[in-house]
Amino acid sequence: MNFHITALVPELFFFCIVLALMVQSLGTKEWKPPVERWLPFGSCAAFFVAITGFHLSGSMFWDVYKVDLMSQFFKIVLAFGFYVTVLNASRQPTLEEGKRADYYMLLGFSTLGLMMLSSAVELITIYLALELASYSMYAVIPLRAKDKGAAEAGIKYIMFGAVATALALYGLSYIMATQHTTYIAELMNKSWSFADQPMAVVGLSLFLGGMFFKLALFPFHFWCPDVYQGASNETAAFVATMPKMGAIVVLCRLAVLLKPGLEITTILAVLGAASMTFGNLSALVQTDLKRLLGFSSVAHAGYIMVGLVSGTPEGIGAAAFYGMAYLVMNLLVFWIVCRVASDGRNLKLSDLNGLYKKAPVLAFSLAAGAFALVGLPPTMGFMGKFFLITSAWDHGYNWLVITLVVNSAIAIYYYLSLFRHAFTEESEPSQAAPPDNGWFASAGAGMLAAAVLIIGMIPAPLFNFAINAGKTLYGITVTMAGGHH
Repeated sequence: MNFHITALVPELFFFCIVLALMVQSLGTKEWKPPVERWLPFGSCAAFFVAITGFHLSGSMFWDVYKVDLMSQFFKIVLAFGFYVTVLNASRQPTLEEGKRADYYMLLGFSTLGLMMLSSAVELITIYLALELASYSMYAVIPLRAKDKGAAEAGIKYIMFGAVATALALYGLSYIMATQHTTYIAELMNKSWSFADQPMAVVGLSLFLGGMFFKLALFPFHFWCPDVYQGASNETAAFVATMPKMGAIVVLCRLAVLLKPGLEITTILAVLGAASMTFGNLSALVQTDLKRLLGFSSVAHAGYIMVGLVSGTPEGIGAAAFYGMAYLVMNLLVFWIVCRVASDGRNLKLSDLNGLYKKAPVLAFSLAAGAFALVGLPPTMGFMGKFFLITSAWDHGYNWLVITLVVNSAIAIYYYLSLFRHAFTEESEPSQAAPPDNGWFASAGAGMLAAAVLIIGMIPAPLFNFAINAGKTLYGITVTMAGGHH
C-alpha cells in the first residue's frame, strides 16, 4: 500500500482539530471551556496549512486517493469555508450552550469528509467520503433550540438524502457490472455511448443523481428551500456552500468521461438549463430571504453545468472557479443575514428596509454580494460567469450558454430587490431585534465583500490554478512552483 504522510498534512491537521472538538464535546458540564476561544484560531491555521499544501501530489491507498492540483484547490476552498463558518456561528443565538462543542464537531467531521471527497478518484471511495460528510449534516440541521421547523428540515434532508444514496448505489452496481472497474482513470477509456453500453450510461446517470442531490440541481432540489428555511441561519450558511463544493469536485472528476454529443452529456445540459430556469423563476416570488437564496442556489447549480458539459480542461477549470466564487458570495450574503437577524429569526425581504441607516457597512456589503450573485462587474460572480461562457462556447452547447445569459437577466430582478429594500425603502417601527452593528459584524462583512471585489478585479492567479487543476484531470502535465504534476 503506497502511503505518503506529507501529502496528507492538510487532512491530518484538520483531523486533529476534529479530534480536539470530540474530546471537548465529551467533557462534563463542569469542564466545558468555551470552544470559541480557540477554534477560530485553529480553523484559521488549518486554512493556512491548506494553502501551503497546494503543491503537494501523490497517489496512495491502492490509487483510490489522489492528491493533485484539483484536490488541493478544493481543500483550500473548504478550509476557508470552514473558517468563515466557525466565525459566523460563534455568535449563534439559537444554539444551546451545552451543545456548542458538539455542533462544531459535526461541522468539522462533515468538512473532513468533503476534504477526503476532493481526493477520492474511485467510485466506492467517493461514496464512503460522501457518507462521512452527509451523516454529520443529518445531525446538525435540527440543532436550533426547540424550533419545530428545524426538526422538520432535518427529517426532509435525511429522507431525500436516503433516496439519493439509494440511487447512487444502484447506479454504482450497474457501472461495476458493465465496465468492470470503479477507478475513474480506467473508466475514461471505456465507451459511454448509449448504443454501446446502455446499462453503464443508466448507471452513471443514477450515480450522478447522488451528486445532484448535494448540488441541489433540478429535479433533485426539493429539500433545498425547506432545509434553508428550517435550519438556523448559521447552519443554512454551511449547508448552502460546503456540501456543494464536494459535489462540484466529484462532478469535475467525472466530467472527464463526458464528451460533447454523448447522450449523458446532453442530459446534463438539459438538466442544467431546467435548473437555471426553474430556480430563477421560483426565486422571483419568494419573500422569505432564505427560501429566495435556496431557489437561487438551484439556478447556480445549473450555471455550473455549463462548464462541465464543455468537455475541456478550461470548462472544468471554469466550473471549479465558479464553485469557489459561489462559496464566497454566499458566505457574504449569509453573514449579513445572520448579523441582521441578531435574535436568530428568519428574515423577510422587508426586514432589510432602511438597513443603510442602521448598519451602513452591512448594507454596502450586502450590495456587493447581491451584485456578485447577479454577475455584475467588477465582482468575482461576473468573472465566474464570463469564464463559464467563454469555455463552453463553440463546444456544441451554445444554446445552453444563451440560456445562462437569459437567466442571468431574470435573476437581476430578485437579487437587486435585496439592494432596493436595503437602500430605498424606509424602515418601519418594529419589535424585532436591531441588527448586530458591532466591529465584529462590520469587519467580517467588509473582508468578505473585499474578497468578492478583489478576486473579481484580479482573477488570474486563482483562475490559472483552476485551469491547471482541470488539465491534470486530462493527463496534461503541469509544473507548479514547489512541486511537479
